[in-house]
Amino acid sequence: MQKGVSRIKPDVSTLVTLMLGTALLTGTGTLAAPQPPKTLTDPKGCQLAQFQSLFPQELQAFRRAKDALEDTVLQKARNCKSHLFPGNRDLRQLQVWERPVALEAELALTLQVLRAVTEPSLESVLDRPLHTLHHIHSKVQACVPPQPTGSPRARGRLQRWLQRLQEAPHKESQGCLEASVTFNLIRLVISDLRCVARGALCV
Repeated sequence: MQKGVSRIKPDVSTLVTLMLGTALLTGTGTLAAPQPPKTLTDPKGCQLAQFQSLFPQELQAFRRAKDALEDTVLQKARNCKSHLFPGNRDLRQLQVWERPVALEAELALTLQVLRAVTEPSLESVLDRPLHTLHHIHSKVQACVPPQPTGSPRARGRLQRWLQRLQEAPHKESQGCLEASVTFNLIRLVISDLRCVARGALCV
């Protein structure tokens, strides 16, 4: 009886192997590829397509804010030695998954600086742009899930951009920060936001 059992074992083993092999096959007869991990371009809740273009009323509000800000910051800008947003900076230089990270940092600094503006005459003109920026920032944050503890968040060009923005409040005066944010405001909501909203189509 024991000899009979020993003769059956190899057959069962073979059958199990065949079954496992069949389970790994797709309908086309090829091995099923493992699903890629989610990236920053496709996290749950990431919906930015609506920001490929803002409503004309929103853009007009940003332009009015920029014009009003320029009247108060132009004098301050003359004493500023550096620019937070160089003219040759282009989000298309970054990988697709890196762009929301850069935009989120840009939005965070812009909100921080504009909220700190103390000129009473600017309060009403900044109200709507600040509300819009806050809404956009919350949506972009959903596209930048937190990285695991201890893992590198950014490298190369992205790391340099983030470092520049993170260090700015400690290195620049409020006047210079206001000037940089003002001159970058329209580019932020038209060029940078649109590029991130288009994802891989922004080339």
